[in-house]
Amino acid sequence: MSGSVVLKAEVPGLAPETGANAVELDLHTEAEVRAAYDRLADRFGRRLSRVLVQPMVTGGTEVRIGVTDDRVFGPLVTFGPSDHAARLTPLTDTDADALIRSVRAAPRLLGQRGAPATDLETLRKLLLRVSRLADDLPEVTELDLSPVIARPHGVFAMDARIKVTPYPPQDPFLRRLR
Repeated sequence: MSGSVVLKAEVPGLAPETGANAVELDLHTEAEVRAAYDRLADRFGRRLSRVLVQPMVTGGTEVRIGVTDDRVFGPLVTFGPSDHAARLTPLTDTDADALIRSVRAAPRLLGQRGAPATDLETLRKLLLRVSRLADDLPEVTELDLSPVIARPHGVFAMDARIKVTPYPPQDPFLRRLR
């Protein structure tokens, strides 16, 4: 095994934000991975449905990318670390750039204050793809990619949550306000 990995326990009804020790970090050897798995199995017992193994990603700037469905305006793409900015779908390149530059973390993302610039092109493409998904699939009423780690050579979505609800088919030629 090269590099380090993370183990994430999947337990029905347990949200990762609960701090229930469902993650084992910075594992380098096979023995460390086995021991971490055993700890998760002991901690959650029969409730443990599976364990995900992901590469350990360090450094970079953590942000969150999401979709929320506004009853009046339709889907909104949200972006930011703790402060969020939002734009209506479909996003354009200009909209995606405006989202990136509108949050407090923008100086870190843009490579100011001594930090290396993140991979803005990949971050922009991810925002555009999320926007496209929200537009093409109205059944997706919520989406949360968090954390998304933006680094100089890549952008990594470490966790994803999607809510899908029934959506009645509509006549694409019938125009109406939402």
